[in-house]
Amino acid sequence: MAISPFMAAINQICEERGLARDIVVETVEAAVAAAYRKDYGHPRQIIHARLDPETSLFKITQGFEVVEEVEDANSQITLKDGKKIKKGVKIGDEIEEPLQPHSDFGRIAAQTAKQVITQRIREAERTLILNEFKKKERTLINATVQRIEGSNIILDLGKTTAIMPALEQIPTEHNYLGQRLKVYVKSVEETNRGPKILVSRSDTGLISGLFALEVPEITAGTVEIEGIAREAGNRTKIAVASNQEGLDPVGSCVGQRGTRVQSVLAEIGEEKIDIVLYAKKIEKYIENALSPAKIESIKIDKKENKAQVNVAADQLSLAIGKSGQNVRLASKLAGYALDIVKKEDKAAKEIKTKKIESGDQIVTTEKMEVITKPAKEGKKRTVKS
Repeated sequence: MAISPFMAAINQICEERGLARDIVVETVEAAVAAAYRKDYGHPRQIIHARLDPETSLFKITQGFEVVEEVEDANSQITLKDGKKIKKGVKIGDEIEEPLQPHSDFGRIAAQTAKQVITQRIREAERTLILNEFKKKERTLINATVQRIEGSNIILDLGKTTAIMPALEQIPTEHNYLGQRLKVYVKSVEETNRGPKILVSRSDTGLISGLFALEVPEITAGTVEIEGIAREAGNRTKIAVASNQEGLDPVGSCVGQRGTRVQSVLAEIGEEKIDIVLYAKKIEKYIENALSPAKIESIKIDKKENKAQVNVAADQLSLAIGKSGQNVRLASKLAGYALDIVKKEDKAAKEIKTKKIESGDQIVTTEKMEVITKPAKEGKKRTVKS
């Protein structure tokens, strides 16, 4: 059977907007009902319009609420009169009475119908987008940089846009128009202007999502990510564990010749990633978290949620890391405040103890240069000791 031009237009709207046919038909019916009420009805009348898809004609009816005593004749009807229209009705039911259909609407009524259609379709699109991206919350999606507004980056997601504030960006990353990125959907909220989608590149969810894409064992559940500590753009520590005997979780994440971790690094730039083995015993977990430094001993204070970590003198700087980064990330990963203490060399300690016992004074001298500037002369004098 041939489709009428009217139904063909509705099908086209459905395809272009990505909306269900029922939603578009309901929108058109509401618009026709509003136009009919404007030209041929009363503002307080309940008008229904139903489209016949085969004939493309509308059946117009007026709705009445069945009440004991009528207060508004435009929208209410008594039980006695209601039974004349439909048998078996009760108080509180709504009945419909057929009205004379019209196809000629005035300019104002047509404008009203247009506004109703535009508004309803926009609302339907917003709801569709909201529901779609709500399902993608806490996952990775592909996006393209559409424009940069001050410190915020607006990303094109296809059907809508998302915002990535400065705090959610990688500080060392340079973004440009048209750049394709993988982003982490942090939150999706409904606002008066439509769905507000907040995405991130600095969240730890980006790292876990990238590893899930590259490591099949994580998707299968045989390898689990137990924790992530990240300073976006600089360094990340990730703790992994295996649920399958004989499976190396660290090796699974690194991949053959480092191919898997390199794929993750290619997405986040110059950021370094340390993959460590998770351990249920907190001392071992802290030791692993502080790698590549070698730990002498660890003293745990569970009440204060602190740990004293003793390291050799040559491992102190490695345990602390540049600007304290290594110990800071390890602390976040383990969930303990870590105090790195240098363990004194045993031989040096014995020599020091013997000298103190004998009453000798221990003097440590190092080569140093002191630069002074005389009051009268403009030359520098160097004194060595």
